Amino acid sequence: MKAPVELWAEAARLAAAGVGFAWVTVVRTAGSTPRHVGARMMVLEDGIVGTIGGGRWEHKVTEAARAALATGRSRAVRFHLTHELGMCCGGEMEVFIDVVTAPPPLVIFGAGHVALALAPLARSIGFALWVVDELEEFASEARFPGAQLVQGFDEPSWAQALPLGPRTSVLIATRDHAVDQQLLEALIGRELGWLGVIGSRGKAGRFRRRLEARGVAAERIARVRMPVGLDIGAETPEEIAVSIAAELIQVRHAGQPRSGDAPADVEVDSEAEK
Repeated sequence: MKAPVELWAEAARLAAAGVGFAWVTVVRTAGSTPRHVGARMMVLEDGIVGTIGGGRWEHKVTEAARAALATGRSRAVRFHLTHELGMCCGGEMEVFIDVVTAPPPLVIFGAGHVALALAPLARSIGFALWVVDELEEFASEARFPGAQLVQGFDEPSWAQALPLGPRTSVLIATRDHAVDQQLLEALIGRELGWLGVIGSRGKAGRFRRRLEARGVAAERIARVRMPVGLDIGAETPEEIAVSIAAELIQVRHAGQPRSGDAPADVEVDSEAEK
């Protein structure tokens, strides 16, 4: 069993590594119980650290903690050890399961002006950042400190390297319309939290027609944000970055952006994007 100070150190390590976990703390006991108020353990997707008493009690709490991790919602759990779990202790225990979620990933394809302006905003509102570009001088530690960098727009370069999943937001903002289209076709079938493409309404319309011609389902196309960002009249890369960050915040708190919130007809790509 790890001492409490070791638990805190392990929690700090996991948080720094971006690994989600659940803090489980005994908050109430009655009668005979294997641990007392204040006992703690940590539950990860693939293991536990520490103990709150072992046996069937700990097994049931671990199951509840993993369910809480899956939903991202903290909760309290209470069991009578004898009546509900068949243990001989005879007491009752209650724990609070506090979910500590890893920062949601934001993947930016294209390391141009908008990406450069968006990166510090994204970090400040709680995103872990991945930047993908074929040019090493653009996707560099000097330009994107603290970001995970992936070189190459071709799918084998990024498919295994990126954390693409239901919590991931993806922005397509390369300097080449053809590359944007290829990336969109490769990503539109994945279950992502948010998918946006930078560019004008004209570009968005052309992309939608091409997707329809390739047989992509209408509901999939409708989920893509083209143009991307809330309509705040943004024109400069810095303003566009603010509009995108605002949309990411809105999606986080209220689901998909409201209809009519598309940004102004601004084209920021190709050479202008760099």
